[in-house]
Amino acid sequence: MSELCREYGISRKTGYKWLERFKQRGVIGLEDLSRRPNRSPLRASGDAVLEILRLRGEHPRWGPRKLAVVAARVLGEDATPSVRTIARILERAGEVRRGRGATQGERPTDAPSTDLSECNERWTVDFKGWWRAGDGSRCEPLTVRDAVSRFVLCARLVEDTRAETIKGLFEGLFDEWGLPRAIQVDNGSPFACTRARAGLTTLSAWWVSLGIELIRGRPGHPQDNGAHERMHVDMRFDVEDLGAPTVAEQQAKLDQWRHEFNHVRPHEALDMQVPSAIYCRSPRRYMGPRPQRYPATLETRRVNPAGRVRYHGHILRIGAGLRGFDVGLQRTGDLAVRAYFYEIDLGEIQLTQRRK
Repeated sequence: MSELCREYGISRKTGYKWLERFKQRGVIGLEDLSRRPNRSPLRASGDAVLEILRLRGEHPRWGPRKLAVVAARVLGEDATPSVRTIARILERAGEVRRGRGATQGERPTDAPSTDLSECNERWTVDFKGWWRAGDGSRCEPLTVRDAVSRFVLCARLVEDTRAETIKGLFEGLFDEWGLPRAIQVDNGSPFACTRARAGLTTLSAWWVSLGIELIRGRPGHPQDNGAHERMHVDMRFDVEDLGAPTVAEQQAKLDQWRHEFNHVRPHEALDMQVPSAIYCRSPRRYMGPRPQRYPATLETRRVNPAGRVRYHGHILRIGAGLRGFDVGLQRTGDLAVRAYFYEIDLGEIQLTQRRK
């Protein structure tokens, strides 16, 4: 047997298996058998597939988990496919909606640099997750922090998160502390928008007009602003969890927390110094938006309230965040224009072929 197996290039185990098949069924036993498994846990019956697709049609926003629970009421637990199998059924049936892909340059792909050395080189900005005061009022604090000194410049409960409301708060901050070189934010409203050119919103476009660089963290990467998130953890235990009857009393406790954070609490990253011992006011004064001057090679257009401009018979969508500002336009081809906002490249815009 060993010599025969070596001659035909098979293992002894395979040789004995074929021999046993031949003894039991003759030459027919040597034919290849089906490799189909005896049990297919990811396979569903036709009735189960039809029921899943019916439920999906009635509830198009339901995912596999919800569909599995409801389908079990009709099919029974044993006949209901697993969540994984339901997901596969939906995908094969074309029932999985793909998210809108971001165009090039809309979403940051690299983590922001952490190589900072001077106060006001970068401010980090975010909203702390909201909670309710004792009277049921919503408490949603906006927090602004200097990245180098850890000094908390603002911890203010806001009435709403509209751009005009937040802009008013920042005007006060800029008057008191001066302008930073850069502001780092996430990709949420009203700071940035992954669907807008260069991520610019009404608020962040205003920052750019003041000469402030906009730095955005990567979507789904809160660690890009990890120190700021860690500060929010302190705020949660020291302020949110203790609560207060009203918003006014909650703000008073928040003011006290900010004072202790800046002037009393030693910070390990600062060699056990307090942030106020490190921070100093920015020498850059707040003087309103910079003049918009573009090179002579660019044509200038004012963005209308709808976020559009007219360009040689074409209507170009620039973005509502830039309304009221001028943009520079440069022809890059027969049907292409590149747009600029101050020093920011807004990308190329394709022109529609006009009918003759």
